[in-house]
Amino acid sequence: MSDQERVKEISSALADVESRIAHACLLANRAREDVKLIAVTKTHPIRDVEILHSLGIRDFGENRDAEGVEKSVAVTGSWHYQGQIQSKKIGSLARWAQVVHSLDDLSHLQKFDRALDVIGDKTLEIFIQVSLDGDPSRAGITDDEVLRACQLVVNSSHLKLMGVMTVPPVEADPGESFSTIAAIADRVQRDFPQAKYISAGMSGDFEVAIAYGATHIRIGSQILGSRRLAP
Repeated sequence: MSDQERVKEISSALADVESRIAHACLLANRAREDVKLIAVTKTHPIRDVEILHSLGIRDFGENRDAEGVEKSVAVTGSWHYQGQIQSKKIGSLARWAQVVHSLDDLSHLQKFDRALDVIGDKTLEIFIQVSLDGDPSRAGITDDEVLRACQLVVNSSHLKLMGVMTVPPVEADPGESFSTIAAIADRVQRDFPQAKYISAGMSGDFEVAIAYGATHIRIGSQILGSRRLAP
């Protein structure tokens, strides 16, 4: 595929997604500006990120530290990390990411804070990833740990509490999952008014997530097509 063809393909897909977001917001009686689109560029080349930037996208999501390092240097924007956090990668993540959506281990909070101490003048925005079924094999902290996690973020020196994030279990009904995370978010916001954001919804379910109050949606394949094999 030529570069011109790829630009046209991404532009068309992005316009379709934007139209669907606008329609979902209309049905939910919400302003389009209330929902942030994060274009997930996992396994896609830097050129695709450059094309997205040329089309007005400024929020990019990555699941792998190595890709985030490379792409964030090449393309200016707000970089969101949403993958599994490994302790040994925290120093690197703290440098290139502006937002971390997948904090699900409370011991990582202190490590991020120490890494940011070294970096200096930087604040990292944090979403607490919540497990909706309590399965220890899945990412996410349990519902009963959420408020403690929020307090630890607030007590830190360099972290900013944004809200909660979830990925619904594959076998779960998306509506039930997003209803649950919305209720958790309401409870969190009563104690932490600044935590007013919900990161929820991906390519297959973002319209449902918007209906239940998602403020940050993470969309990859609906914009860039099927993911390429990771190197």
